[in-house]
Amino acid sequence: MFNFGLPENQNTIMTFIKIIKPAGRIISAIIAFALFNFACQTTKNREITSDELLNHIKYLSSDSLMGRLTGSTGDSLAAEYIKKELASYGLIPLSGDGLQRFKVTKKIVPGKENSLIINGISYKAEKDFVPMAFSSNTFLNAEVVFAGYGFNITGDSLKWNDYNGLDVKGKWVLILRGDPETENNRSAFIPFSGDRDKALIAKDMGAAGVLMVSGPVMDPRDTFEPLNSEGFSVDIPVLRIKKEVADVILSKSKNTVEALEKKLNESRKSFVFSTTVTVTGKSEIVRETANTRNVIMELPGEDSKLKDEYIIMGAHFDHLGMGGPGSSSRAVDTIGVHHGADDNASGVAMMLELAEKFAMTNGSHRRSIICIAFTGEEEGLLGSKHFVAEPGIDLTKVNAMINLDMVGRLNETNNLQISGVGTATGLKDLIYSKSDTSVIKLTLSDEGYGPSDHSSFYGKNIPVLFYFTGAHLDYHTPSDTYDKINYPGMVRISGLIFNVAEELASSDSRLQFKEAGPKAGAPRYNRMKGVTLGIMPDFAGVVKNGLRADFVTPGKPAALGGMKKGDIITGIDGKPVNNIQDYMFRMGQLKHGQTISVEVLRNDKKEVLLIQL
Repeated sequence: MFNFGLPENQNTIMTFIKIIKPAGRIISAIIAFALFNFACQTTKNREITSDELLNHIKYLSSDSLMGRLTGSTGDSLAAEYIKKELASYGLIPLSGDGLQRFKVTKKIVPGKENSLIINGISYKAEKDFVPMAFSSNTFLNAEVVFAGYGFNITGDSLKWNDYNGLDVKGKWVLILRGDPETENNRSAFIPFSGDRDKALIAKDMGAAGVLMVSGPVMDPRDTFEPLNSEGFSVDIPVLRIKKEVADVILSKSKNTVEALEKKLNESRKSFVFSTTVTVTGKSEIVRETANTRNVIMELPGEDSKLKDEYIIMGAHFDHLGMGGPGSSSRAVDTIGVHHGADDNASGVAMMLELAEKFAMTNGSHRRSIICIAFTGEEEGLLGSKHFVAEPGIDLTKVNAMINLDMVGRLNETNNLQISGVGTATGLKDLIYSKSDTSVIKLTLSDEGYGPSDHSSFYGKNIPVLFYFTGAHLDYHTPSDTYDKINYPGMVRISGLIFNVAEELASSDSRLQFKEAGPKAGAPRYNRMKGVTLGIMPDFAGVVKNGLRADFVTPGKPAALGGMKKGDIITGIDGKPVNNIQDYMFRMGQLKHGQTISVEVLRNDKKEVLLIQL
């Protein structure tokens, strides 16, 4: 006998069949089928409730899933749970069994065979040099050529070629990391300044290996970052060397890294030469991989003409596992389950309940709805990037992608943030027409790029909407637990999203994509060197004519300078700060070690703080 998961109704059905069996097998079958369908309907709840959301979040953020680290057992258990729930609502796998499997690089570490010899002197791996994460495991003995910033830029408004007339074939190329405007977060050089991109250009020009060094402006501390996954190997050895080591290579030419960086930054002109020094080097990195998967289930469209078009609802289910060094945990000294109730069990729970409501609401989705639970978001949008690279559908037929990430902490301001409203003509008007702003206040942003999975779809010219209730003190700590979620608030948000998604899934017309902001963020390798105060700003922009510090990190410049949670920043060095954009621009002009004055409002009283960066 099949167990349909309805034991109490199943017993009733079987008893009734036995009673009516003398009347004939056909009548029995018809009545049994009808009763079974009725039983199924009565166990489903079309309306989204706090209890249903609680049950999902409580399980996904439980200790037994150990923080749902990508590639872990908890990651697998979460995926199976999500798939089972979606299947119980009537969704079917988009392909296969509904699990899109792929491998992720969990860890990159230097191998034991790394070596660097200059003028007969051997240097120490991880002290004087390290292999870059995208290096090949290769040996090279060759002359070194200095190639400035390693640019080959041929744009209309920006031109810079460090390889013009320079013979690099079969040689090491020594390159400065970053660009002449490292402190400028809006620099036109940003798209050309990535470490891997520079190494690939050097290879294309014929170089057999790359030595990369940070100048004192780009990185005053000259520290080695952990080897993070930065894409595939460029198939030549790439070593990051300390400034002092690079100065040894440059000594014959009577140059130093500091002098060359200053020269290039001031002249904005290429300056290249042969060092006449030969370097012997070998790189070795070890990649540790793990298996993981996205969950991809489909609710087929109800209209024969529109069912081959799609709405995608997505939410990532991975989190930080046990935290610790190398994770993005803010509790840097704590090893413990990072529950991730808001980030992002809340988004997954909301997606599940919306899927159930769509499945039970006739006429709600002429287009097909694809629900995707992404893994690997915390490690660089790995799951969503993998999906858009291997979607299994024609992405040009996707009307919109709705991303739910951290939607569980609607606070006393009753404010919901929605990004991406500028990524299609008329999308902002649609949001307002389908939202009761007396129930929830809306803060809208046009831009399609942001630190979550919708960015992968925006990069493919798909209109996106990103729902978010804001940052909080528990973000990326073990204290992000299910008991702190605002479940009634989630119910209200779900209603707004359903209204918008129903229109997108059923309207006769398609959205027309419109670019709204950049399609990629600044490279992490150098922009992370920019100065910070050490606050969590109010991204929602609830405060007007200022920027509120939602919390202040102990031990960071803001805290050391006397800033407190709730202070509203109104100026930096005498220049006004009216919003998050003003704040980012002002901070982008500052340098490490600089002392600045920060004007704040505290309890409606103006104060000036002196903060050393």
